[in-house]
Amino acid sequence: MSASINWDTLGFDAYRTRTVILSHYKDGQWSPIEKTETFSFTFDPFAQVFHYAISCFEGLKAFRQKDGRISLFRPDQNAARMARTADYLGMPCPSKEMFVKMCELCVENNLEFLAPYGHKASLYIRPLLVGMHPQMQLVPYPEAIFAVMCAPAGSYYGAHLRSCAAVIPGDFDRAAPKGSGSYKIGANYAATFRPYKYAHEQGYAELLYLNSSTREFVDEFGSSNFFGIKGNKYVTPLSDSVLPSITNLTLQQVARDFGMEVEKRPVPLEELAEFEEAGGCGTAVVITPMSHIDIKPVLAEPLVSRSFRYEPDGQVGPACTKLYNRIVGIQFGELEDTHGWCHYWLD
Repeated sequence: MSASINWDTLGFDAYRTRTVILSHYKDGQWSPIEKTETFSFTFDPFAQVFHYAISCFEGLKAFRQKDGRISLFRPDQNAARMARTADYLGMPCPSKEMFVKMCELCVENNLEFLAPYGHKASLYIRPLLVGMHPQMQLVPYPEAIFAVMCAPAGSYYGAHLRSCAAVIPGDFDRAAPKGSGSYKIGANYAATFRPYKYAHEQGYAELLYLNSSTREFVDEFGSSNFFGIKGNKYVTPLSDSVLPSITNLTLQQVARDFGMEVEKRPVPLEELAEFEEAGGCGTAVVITPMSHIDIKPVLAEPLVSRSFRYEPDGQVGPACTKLYNRIVGIQFGELEDTHGWCHYWLD
């Protein structure tokens, strides 16, 4: 199967691989881990997931490194974040050990879809936890399916990192105050599909959301956390509505390793004018550098009320470049993993 894959033109899409790893939770326990090549699940039409969006997911990557070893990048952090989200939804959740083991099995059983070293491609792992009990009452019920699937993923940028444009929509919010914004639930992403459609039609790659209560502070992008570079400082928002990004956590440590000062605090909207560089960060791309960020009072209308410029379109600043290169270098085994982020298990 893998012989037909062009590793250098891969995007970030659903891709039919060979095996899905799964387990069912019922009557207080998880079933033995199963491997299936049938890419379909059977659900009761009254299942919670269909009516009340009781589901959450994670995203992490496996890499074939320079020396031939295969690693998962920080899977323990993904396991902990899923446990936090599952607790918020009142769902049963696999232990950290079970989570990591099922991710390992997913990689092992789909190795032909993991690119050879040198293509900047990886295997994206998608753990999914779904509430499947048939009911109409608004109460949690301890029955779920935990499945781990994967897809080959290429570099978003090809050989070179590139900057892109983002827009702040004046007529859309991402998350309610004291709501579910800091949890990785599917429903949070559903609400971004319509504004993303408007943004992409106008040439914007990303949406940057402000805090919903006052719209005075930066929260995060629709798909990733925000960070800004000011002098020798790495600045990222502190907000109860922001998803705790594992990539952002990693970037903060890498910034410290470079001798940068890290500030995690509320970021006023006006401060966007003070950053020399700005970007988004997440598993899929590591860093999405921003060329500029526009403010539009009405997203679907042409009026831009203000614009913050960082780099010429396509160009990337020095801080984003060195942060990106350090993380990608560790992931592909080209640089020393001094923090023990790469998880190895295969001989």
